Amino acid sequence: MAGLLTDADGSPVATDNPDGTSPFLFVCEHASRRLPQRMGTLGLTQEALESHIAWDPGALAVSALMSKQLDAALFHQRFSRLVYDCNRPPEADAAMPAVSEIFNIPGNAGLSSEDRLARTQAIYYPFREGLADLIAARVRKGQPTVLVTMHSFTPVYHGKPRSVEVGILHDADARLADAMLAAAVADGAAFDTRRNEPYGPADGVTHTLIEHGLKNGLLNVMIEIRNDLVSDETGQRVMAGYLAGLLGEGLASLPQ
Repeated sequence: MAGLLTDADGSPVATDNPDGTSPFLFVCEHASRRLPQRMGTLGLTQEALESHIAWDPGALAVSALMSKQLDAALFHQRFSRLVYDCNRPPEADAAMPAVSEIFNIPGNAGLSSEDRLARTQAIYYPFREGLADLIAARVRKGQPTVLVTMHSFTPVYHGKPRSVEVGILHDADARLADAMLAAAVADGAAFDTRRNEPYGPADGVTHTLIEHGLKNGLLNVMIEIRNDLVSDETGQRVMAGYLAGLLGEGLASLPQ
């Protein structure tokens, strides 16, 4: 494999259950904290590389449980967002951040245009094209597709605790988000579930929704889970059940 990645690194993306029959297509842009061999440690300590700045802890585990529960396809990246954040376009500074929360990222400081292009070609383009191809294949089969991107967030950010537990995020198309939030209220909201928190479109977090959902006319939603709630298998299973319920009830309530 030419460029940034070696043969030992393997593919930058993976698809689980590609032939799943569910209309839901789960996407996890921040699934892994792995770094390509040629990137070393980016100048970070092991503690930093295991923290939320490198990935979304619990997001892939919950996504995998929901994929199995609903017989849904799951598309995810295999390297840390510190190398390239697949939920950002190449021109965005946050695609290859030099600073993440309180951490400086030495390996991302002063990147040349050539450096940025190499990462974009190795990580982002395969992600973008792989997801686009998966959606196109579903269209050819006549399979409905509802795009669901899965994330987690830290309970304390810049020293400020966050009380929200689950965020239901949307960009211009709020149909599924509206329906899920209504379902959460109707079901008694087992978790503190809010619209566009702790992030929203103004924070630049809806790139995948726009690129692959809005541009294709697909129902779409982004889910954010506070990561202390999914730090073990029990929490992950409880959250997967809660979110699968919201998605199912939300989608069923919309005009077909």
